[in-house]
Amino acid sequence: QVQLVESGGGSVQAGGSLRLSCAASGSIFAMMGWYRQAPGKQRELVAGITPGGSTNYADSVKGRFTIFRDNTKNTVYLQMNSLKPEDTAVYYCNYRLLRDYWGQGTQVTVSS
Repeated sequence: QVQLVESGGGSVQAGGSLRLSCAASGSIFAMMGWYRQAPGKQRELVAGITPGGSTNYADSVKGRFTIFRDNTKNTVYLQMNSLKPEDTAVYYCNYRLLRDYWGQGTQVTVSS
């Protein structure tokens, strides 16, 4: 059983930055990602990172968000820069190895 603990959410003005962290209870040698869900919308992939470090991003965040991992700390991060009001959502960490594991979610609110 994998447990994920997210942190780093909060409120920020447009143009600001936040860094989200996702600490796993064990090794993070798995596909990991960050998803988000805004009110009334479906959960969507924001960024993913493979065990080898390859990354992919939603078009809406390319050039603004960066996903990276620290395997020594079993932690995956999402650096979010140039935040926009449309980035407001609950952000969830995902761990995928044979099945999906999810964190509890962390709220990100961007005001204009």
